[in-house]
Amino acid sequence: MSSNGSGNTVQRRKTTRSKSKLQQQQNQHQPNVAENLIENQNASNEQNERLHFRSRSATSATTTTSVVYNSPSPLCCNGMLPTTSNMFDCCRDINCHLNTPLALPLRGSVEHDRRSTSRQSVLTDASKSTSASTLAATPTTTPTPTASSAAPTSVTSKKSTRSRSRSSSSCSCDIDDADNAKKRAGSADGAMINTAAATATERFTVSLHIDLFTWGLFLLAFFTRFYKLATPPNVVFDELHYGKYIAHYMRNIFFFDQHPPLGKQLIAGLVSFAGYDGNYTFSRIGAPYASNVPIFWLRFLPALCGSLLAPVVYKLLLEAKMRRWSAALGGLLIILDNSLLTQSRFVLMESMLLLASTVGITCLLRFQRCSLGSLTWLSTGAAAAFSLACAGCIKYVGFLALALAGYLICRHLWNLLYDATLTTRQLWLHFLGRLLLFVGIPLAVYLGIFYIHLRTLHRAGPHDSIMTSAFQASLDGGLASITQGQPLAVVHGSQITLRHTHGRTCWLHSHAAVYPVRYKDHRGSSHQQQVTCYSFKDVNNWWIVKRPDRDDLVVGDTPEVIRHGDVIQLVHGITSRGLNSHDVAAPMTPQCQEVSCYIDYEIKMEGELLWRVEILNRQTEGNRWHAIKSEIRLIHVSTGAALRFSGRQLPSWGFNQHEVVADRVQSHEDAIWNVEEHRYTKTQDQRERERQMINAEMIPTKRTRLTFWAKLLELQTKMFWHAKQVQSHMYSSQPYEWPLLDKGIAYWLDSSSNAQIYLLGNVLIWYTASAGLLIYTALLIFYALRRRRLCFDLTGSEWQRFLIAGDTFYIGYLMHYLPYFFVDRTLFLHHYLPAFVFKLLLLCYVVEHLDYLLRRFCQGRGAALQHLVRIYRLALILWLFAVFLVFVKFLPLSYGSRKMSAREVTSMRWKDTWDFILQKTHAPT
Repeated sequence: MSSNGSGNTVQRRKTTRSKSKLQQQQNQHQPNVAENLIENQNASNEQNERLHFRSRSATSATTTTSVVYNSPSPLCCNGMLPTTSNMFDCCRDINCHLNTPLALPLRGSVEHDRRSTSRQSVLTDASKSTSASTLAATPTTTPTPTASSAAPTSVTSKKSTRSRSRSSSSCSCDIDDADNAKKRAGSADGAMINTAAATATERFTVSLHIDLFTWGLFLLAFFTRFYKLATPPNVVFDELHYGKYIAHYMRNIFFFDQHPPLGKQLIAGLVSFAGYDGNYTFSRIGAPYASNVPIFWLRFLPALCGSLLAPVVYKLLLEAKMRRWSAALGGLLIILDNSLLTQSRFVLMESMLLLASTVGITCLLRFQRCSLGSLTWLSTGAAAAFSLACAGCIKYVGFLALALAGYLICRHLWNLLYDATLTTRQLWLHFLGRLLLFVGIPLAVYLGIFYIHLRTLHRAGPHDSIMTSAFQASLDGGLASITQGQPLAVVHGSQITLRHTHGRTCWLHSHAAVYPVRYKDHRGSSHQQQVTCYSFKDVNNWWIVKRPDRDDLVVGDTPEVIRHGDVIQLVHGITSRGLNSHDVAAPMTPQCQEVSCYIDYEIKMEGELLWRVEILNRQTEGNRWHAIKSEIRLIHVSTGAALRFSGRQLPSWGFNQHEVVADRVQSHEDAIWNVEEHRYTKTQDQRERERQMINAEMIPTKRTRLTFWAKLLELQTKMFWHAKQVQSHMYSSQPYEWPLLDKGIAYWLDSSSNAQIYLLGNVLIWYTASAGLLIYTALLIFYALRRRRLCFDLTGSEWQRFLIAGDTFYIGYLMHYLPYFFVDRTLFLHHYLPAFVFKLLLLCYVVEHLDYLLRRFCQGRGAALQHLVRIYRLALILWLFAVFLVFVKFLPLSYGSRKMSAREVTSMRWKDTWDFILQKTHAPT
């Protein structure tokens, strides 16, 4: 026993000496390197700071004890010294020199070694517990080390030597220690049994977590949005348009809108359960609703989405790694903004758009942190893609949020390329998974929404004239149902109306009036019969197709079908004059030729009446000229010019109809025409033909077929390029006026008082948010320049939060705001609301970041500086109280429920550009 005890004592002394030497060596190296490189700026940087410092020794990757403990250790890419304990926790960067082939294989090596190390640690712990219990029951002696084992060659051998020495020393314990060890082992087994039982019990347990901040924000927003929701009982601003669309949904009548239909579909589906039949006519802004119109349910869904926006913003800020108090501040600011309140209380689309966008970005941030292929990864990714697709299907501006998501996904994938734990196969899976989720799901949602839209609206209505004849053919009672009783093939002697296929709806037209001898610019004309494009149904829209070699206009027993490439003449049905063109400048477009109906003045100007038919879609419709579906181009044989709608409006001498010209540039969309109404000429008598044309029935009675894809393609074309634009509006504004709230919008005015609804934001929030945007920009430039010089003013975690705020909120604001500077259309303040929400989110981060900077700057620098933090927080509370006061001040303009005097209205006019409305009978004297 004495010899063993002395041997153990010597062994423990050696171990203690070796440990003390190692600690001294590490303490000599680590502080010097850390002070010279990192400690002056930042005590701890995270893994993403990829500052790779190469080792000064070419043999730093060797594993001998002399190299590891006696040579200068290479730095990790985050500035820390690698040790046996943190070797695999240093970094995952594939560019780090510790992950080079000299030390470890490149792709996937760190994860493999980490797993092997964890398995070895598990086996070591198991062996230790087994040996401890065995040695406690049966003491053994320490074997005498041999000469070969006396000189260890690796860290692993030294660890095994230490473990053997510990085991040897434990052999000197007495029987009581052995009994205690048995008791401990027994208690450990009991704990494992209890843990297993608890795990089995938890499988049948459901935990319910309630976030009081989330519910508090929702209830507060719900109260503000639903308070007197049915007031005023009048049509407010764009309820005039959206109400009509919802009424058309109720009656299955086709309508045309330049935005996707999801928002209107959801409201129409809701009010259908409330018994609304869609018979109310939305005639004008301010018109009172009928008693059978469910005003509350029409406005219910936008108000509910506006109520949910505040808690969703709170969750979004939490997903961006912000503190709970700043996230709650973001939700509270959403509630206290007057513009968001006003926009949520009426039949408008912005509240649904904002909710879908914020839900999508929230789910996306959570999706980015989930492991590939897990249930959470799949569910959050699908929810993000679905929400962002719904945002785009409510308004096309919602696809800007999907573009932001694409940017965030690309950034995340780029960062994954530096992760040495991922194999190439895993990188491909990350890419393909995101591609399927964020391209496949939005595409499927978009097509599904329009499929429902086109299937529901199957009846003809006031907007179907915007569409082509083929599209109208698919509507019940639409124009294209004229195919009943009329032939399909166009032949010699066919009476037709030629419709301008794309763009403005109009028909080739002529009348007895002639072009003036001279125009105002002193140019001369042919003084022949005018040919125009007329936007209304008229008997003068009829033309007769004639073969040049035939004199009669009657369709015989064997019709002569007109095919692609045939040359024809077009004879005006009422005046019997042929369609003509010649080398005379057109009245409004002098670079093109004039088109007229030829009058023989016997002045040696022969008529040039021949036109060649070119069928553009003959691959699908065939070489025969068919009514409705064949899209043709008429080429003037003499000059090679194509018959084209110029888009110019003629003066009063042309009855303000639109000009038709012959253009030598044939490949123009406005040079495409199609036959709409068609019948065969049965008599040669001109008077009888005129009588038949005048008495012809133009009301369609039968429906024809058109595929979903053809209808979708045409509808998308009209929505993108031929949507009707508002030319000017007294409450329109420019994008540079939005950040400082220079101009609002009058939504509604009471006919008997000065009570009114005026879209206006909380001035204090809007101005502070603009200041926060500038502060973040300045800090971003400052930090970027400092980090370029290896000066790290922020910890790694705070720098990550700064980047998340920039990628999500700063870039989101720019993506939703800057495109409006390139939009050529009438704009209003409500177009700025998506960008404003992102700016408000950025403001919340800036407020929290400034608090962080003050706490870090004032920490340990005296009580006087520490008071700055308290002063800042007190100022923040006072600012929030002022925001609440401004919100209450402008509440009458958001609700419109209180009658105001002229003095009260003018007292809220804080800027001269705010155009409030005052009734003349209630104006100040």
